[in-house]
Amino acid sequence: MDYSYAPGRNHLFVPGPVNIPEQVIRAMNRNNEDYRSPAIPAMTKILLEDVKKIFKTTAGTPFLIPTTGTGAWESALTNTLSPGDRIVSFLIGQFSLLWIDQQQRLKFNVDVIESDWGQGANLEVLASKLAADTAHTIKAICIVHNETATGVTNNLATVRKLLDYYQHPALFLVDGVSSICALDFRMDEWGVDVALTGSQKALSLPTGMGIVCASPKALEATKTAKSVRVFFDWNDYLKFYKLGTFWPYTPSIQLLYGLRATLDLIFEEGLDNVIARHHRLAKATRLAVEAWGLKNCTQKEEWFSDTVTAVVVPPYVDSSEVVRRAWQRYNLSLGLGLNKVAGKVFRIGHLGNLNELQLLGCLAGVEMILKDVGYPVKLGSGVAAACAFLQNTIPMIPSRI
Repeated sequence: MDYSYAPGRNHLFVPGPVNIPEQVIRAMNRNNEDYRSPAIPAMTKILLEDVKKIFKTTAGTPFLIPTTGTGAWESALTNTLSPGDRIVSFLIGQFSLLWIDQQQRLKFNVDVIESDWGQGANLEVLASKLAADTAHTIKAICIVHNETATGVTNNLATVRKLLDYYQHPALFLVDGVSSICALDFRMDEWGVDVALTGSQKALSLPTGMGIVCASPKALEATKTAKSVRVFFDWNDYLKFYKLGTFWPYTPSIQLLYGLRATLDLIFEEGLDNVIARHHRLAKATRLAVEAWGLKNCTQKEEWFSDTVTAVVVPPYVDSSEVVRRAWQRYNLSLGLGLNKVAGKVFRIGHLGNLNELQLLGCLAGVEMILKDVGYPVKLGSGVAAACAFLQNTIPMIPSRI
């Protein structure tokens, strides 16, 4: 027997990997197939067109790479840039820190703009750097749309406005791992050159597929980019796209069928409705945190994330103990505080295929855990605040009307 067995279902509320819908699990429950047969290329062709819809692009070219978000990062960088290129990157939390580390190890000249953890990207500093860069030495702006370590969302539209205002040709590269398919994301409208996400986040799939979408400008940049790339080389994909077979190496057949199923669910609900649902769940969570008398790690409302809330605990509480107790006693999985905020925050993930009653179960569990670790929470306070909001905002289920 699995040593971690507990009755009922695990309540998975980390900000990825997330719950997988039953329809997706069933779609993936199949044997392997020959990916060179007509069936897989035919499905892939339609998937590539449908994936563009979640990025809100008509001009972008998507790549479905058997990798994680980290691999998608590397794909975005190495296909568009050369060693020694100057890039501007924002350090606002653990995952932006890791991307910067990758950028430096790939030998780019990284100009880091750092903010306190809990703050968004400092776009005033970016403006000053763009204004001063009349020689256009900056080749790319790299930004994490949604920093899952702190629950901070950055304003991508403002980054594009700054690039346009200063008539700067730098590429605009965006990590949308925990935002795409959950937060408002407009690749074409915001002039994003490379956007990327991972299958295990808002797409509600298992880990293992990095989805990258490149603008025509980014594809043009591959012609001069001198970074070494083999596995992640977009040109290999493009060659097979032209042949109509699509795959330069073996894909995960099961993940492709899972992607088909999850996109069908998203389109049935409607992408804008999916985004609205995430906002509703996030608002309910924030109201619960406020009712508990605790603070959000994110310092301004304009930066609040609709996919994860990082909850700051008082100094006498170790947030790691909150996460341990959640798993050991209540079969609830919460996110740990990472790096600078380790022991100071715990994270509630509210993204993917998730509904209001599932969230309320999580919030009830958190209240009991807070009692367990000695925080004087009034049981029911956060749940009541969330219920009051949700009861007035949950729409009818269209297919059941």
